[in-house]
Amino acid sequence: MRYTSTRGDQTQRRFCEILLEGLAPDGGLYLPVHYPQVDAATLARWRELSYADLAFEILSLYIDDIPAEDLRAIVRRTYTVEVFGSEQITPLTWLKPGLGLLGLSNGPTLAFKDMAMQLLGQLFEYELARRGQTLNILGATSGDTGSAAEYAMRGKQGVNVFMLSPHGRMSPFQQAQMFSLQDANIHNIAIEGVFDDCQDIVKAVSNDLAFKQRYRIGTVNSINWARLLAQVVYYFAGYFQATSANGQKVSFTVPSGNFGNVCAGHVARMMGLPIAQLVVATNENDVLDEFFRTGVYRPRASAQTHETSSPSMDISKASNFERFVFDLLGRDGQRVRAMFGAALTEQGQFVLSAAEHARIAEFGFASGASNHAARVATIQATHAAHGVVVDPHTADGLAVAKAHTHAATPMLVLETALPAKFAATIVEALGQQPPRPAHLQGIEALPKRVCVMRPDVAAVQDYIARLV
Repeated sequence: MRYTSTRGDQTQRRFCEILLEGLAPDGGLYLPVHYPQVDAATLARWRELSYADLAFEILSLYIDDIPAEDLRAIVRRTYTVEVFGSEQITPLTWLKPGLGLLGLSNGPTLAFKDMAMQLLGQLFEYELARRGQTLNILGATSGDTGSAAEYAMRGKQGVNVFMLSPHGRMSPFQQAQMFSLQDANIHNIAIEGVFDDCQDIVKAVSNDLAFKQRYRIGTVNSINWARLLAQVVYYFAGYFQATSANGQKVSFTVPSGNFGNVCAGHVARMMGLPIAQLVVATNENDVLDEFFRTGVYRPRASAQTHETSSPSMDISKASNFERFVFDLLGRDGQRVRAMFGAALTEQGQFVLSAAEHARIAEFGFASGASNHAARVATIQATHAAHGVVVDPHTADGLAVAKAHTHAATPMLVLETALPAKFAATIVEALGQQPPRPAHLQGIEALPKRVCVMRPDVAAVQDYIARLV
């Protein structure tokens, strides 16, 4: 399998090259030159597999430069009962007939990001050892990516992590998970701004090819194809749990900020998984909902990005969105370059033609937006009706899913985190503290290691250069 850039660079690369590279040299994102197709016979065979073996089968379609026995060993070390708490790894809980929650948050940091990040840590360590190299990972987080990356990479040989987060905009639990780590290879940087400022810095550093090469900069954000590929697996796992026969369709509602999670669903659908709809659920930062409804992509400035009670979705520039637009436009890299380059720089937006907007339905996408009142009401209603406590982001997904649920098609809402990470909103909704694993009791009181910085690319580069 070879990979190409969404912005037209015709140079094709293999998986292990892009694993360590992040963004393509032209600023685009990598996608495979084609999506492997899965037929009914393959689905029938995969239905009987464990999660780890299913992951091996899917990943091996995209990875041909790691020996099969090594790749199988990597995924079996990653997806274990000890790490994720159950044989299913991503257990499905039916709230009522036709509506289920796909549990993705049973990993070390209680968020769905662990599903991919635990694999990424194993892949990085394997490939760096094979090459005898080191890697300095630069990432941005709105809350969950950072802790998932740091817990996956802590103590890994040959890897340093520099994680940017918006200063004061994560929950106390999220901050404590990251900033309390004392490992020498973990470095937290709190940027005085919003997530989009952090993400812009990561992209700017990644586009500085001389700096990137000199300091061996890589990324764990979902702009890294390997991370998104790992997330494709749980769409298949959810489908198998929700259906008894291949060919039956299932829909997914995905709380979305950076578009990586739902983009993995797009890849699964393009491979042939019978997905009826992929419903994008946003919060008050509804840039993606506006796009799917109108065909207008209009990212907001930092000052217009709302601080909400589902903070991991407080994002107005969805970096993975470019991958879907590339497919939507027939893989026209030059058009994508113009839209995400000059159009956004000069007009602050781009607009699809009427025909292009109409094509969105062919890819199964729909959308909706939630707000604070809706998510609190959903937390209350879900607890009252089913005895289940959901976090605010999952509540956004459930709130939006209501308008897109059809009797003949099961709807699976992707759980994003355990409620313990967002105690303030749970207390507001239910008047009680959410349950917390014993090993995370009192985490907020632990000593913290973090450097607060202004949103300045050169300052971040100088910080990295001084520490590596």
